[in-house]
Amino acid sequence: GQRQGSNHHHRSNESTNSPARHTNTHVAPTTLSDFAQATLARMWHGFFALKNSSFPTNLYMLEGGTSFFNTIMKETLKLQSQNQPSQLKIAQRLRMDQTRLDEVSRRIKLGRPDGFAILLALQGPVDRQAPAPEPGLQVRLLRHLVTYLRNKEAAGVVSLPAAHEGSTGAMLYAFPPGEFSQQFLQVAKRTVGNLEEEHMVIVIVSDTN
Repeated sequence: GQRQGSNHHHRSNESTNSPARHTNTHVAPTTLSDFAQATLARMWHGFFALKNSSFPTNLYMLEGGTSFFNTIMKETLKLQSQNQPSQLKIAQRLRMDQTRLDEVSRRIKLGRPDGFAILLALQGPVDRQAPAPEPGLQVRLLRHLVTYLRNKEAAGVVSLPAAHEGSTGAMLYAFPPGEFSQQFLQVAKRTVGNLEEEHMVIVIVSDTN
């Protein structure tokens, strides 16, 4: 085989491969991004914010209620429709110990069939020219957020306010790749064969007991 990376004279391979991939639509997706674009509905695009960093993210629906998601995310979706950057601020972390994970699972169960949402978060488009969602925030790649959460062995938590008076708000949990998040990506794993691409699994549940 060829030595990877050290030899730049094999550029011709790349150029012969790439057009074929676009013309032949029957090629199985090889990355999570391909899989998401081919089979999942993109529900949201915006930024996750943590401290002074802002991470462009696309969210794709894996399971749960679309209308639940749209109601809970009404404010941020409204900004999107006005072409303003919407962002979700990670204000807390959830340690990923079994008790906490069981609690999240319990809330998902309570929310079934459609009072919850589970989404796949992937790198969103990075527009270097676009203004950051807030002054002083540095736009960074999503993988930095994934690495941060992984190192902390925690999920990011975003508190979503109630859509209107008297209704309950919701909790959004952003899980880095791991056993807990993999259970929601079985189809993707079977299709793609690996889950190597940096991603998060987003769980949104009602903020009730």
